Amino acid sequence: MSLPFEKTLVIIPTYNEIDNIEKMITTLFGLYPALSILIIEDGSPDGTAQVVKRLQNDFKTLYMIERRGKLGLGTAYITGFKWALEKSFEYVFEMDCDFSHDPKQIPDLLEAAQSNDLVIGSRYIDGIRIINWPFRRLLLSYCASIYTRAITGIPVFDTTGGFKCFKRTALQSLDFNRIISNGYSFQLELNYKIWVKGLSIKEVPIIFYERRDGQSKMGGGIIVEAVFAVFRLRLKKMLGSL
Repeated sequence: MSLPFEKTLVIIPTYNEIDNIEKMITTLFGLYPALSILIIEDGSPDGTAQVVKRLQNDFKTLYMIERRGKLGLGTAYITGFKWALEKSFEYVFEMDCDFSHDPKQIPDLLEAAQSNDLVIGSRYIDGIRIINWPFRRLLLSYCASIYTRAITGIPVFDTTGGFKCFKRTALQSLDFNRIISNGYSFQLELNYKIWVKGLSIKEVPIIFYERRDGQSKMGGGIIVEAVFAVFRLRLKKMLGSL
């Protein structure tokens, strides 16, 4: 199948990704020259933005939005989604900069997006597919996904995964002004709202790798945050204010 890379945007939020940013950008364009990449840069003091600006001389479909300070994952993606819709992209990816998401798996998600509104790169479908996570962290994440399915009814195994492809229709269905999450529960919220609207969601198995370079942005409160977000989302649906 010929895939529409020329209509596809990959959004990558960055903060202090000097160890990964150049390799990620050159890897993506090396694999998919017709792709577009949007970096949402949150004022990294390590020079991440300067690397992107230098690479823009070589890659004409490399874009960057610079923000003042670390404003959060959710607002970074919302900024990118609005930009993608304005620029008429048909397929929009979320992707981490640290190679925890394998660039070679982009075609798997993009192919599934030809017939689905949202495609999630799933760490938990067809078995657990996470490399180099401590057992406690793996257990917390997996149990949080089970808990989320039980409370909300959403038929998704990996509710907080961050490797995703949205069809334009999925993004257009969302009211960005009513998104209540900003951390990693942001992923859960988008999945839930798209599912409640009756749009199609498909999970594609991926292998998730713990970052090799740079410092992890995941703190201990992320799973707890996602757990409480489930209650808020379920309550809002019951009250008709989702």
